[in-house]
Amino acid sequence: MDYQGGKKFGALKQDQLKQLQERNQKFLTDGTFDGQEDVEERLEQYCHKFMEFDEDASGDIDLQELSRMMEKLGQPKTHLELKKMIKQVDTNDSGTINYEEFLQMMFGKSNSILRIILMYEEKNKEKEKPKGVAPRRSLADLP
Repeated sequence: MDYQGGKKFGALKQDQLKQLQERNQKFLTDGTFDGQEDVEERLEQYCHKFMEFDEDASGDIDLQELSRMMEKLGQPKTHLELKKMIKQVDTNDSGTINYEEFLQMMFGKSNSILRIILMYEEKNKEKEKPKGVAPRRSLADLP
């Protein structure tokens, strides 16, 4: 197996980012996701999320990558559960999740297990806990 590291891997990830951004532009011009809110922003966000999960920059999220992703999210799954998750999203029966399938899942109306977990993780990140000492309040501040 050819292990890549350092500059070579960085270049590979940069190429992948460039390809995914080109696909995003195609989606924006052909109207694939018309009617969706904040399409450009969400495409960019999903692009980086996909790259994070596609560890080898192969263009697909395979069973092993999905397993590691679920463990990172604190949602470890069995082999059978992972296969079901892929099957819910995999439209071309490749046994993996490619970028188009990933976007269809994230923008789509179907509630695949993977989408629910990713959306839950996204919402948890948005709410940052307040830091420091709580402000003093009086009885007049109560509703």
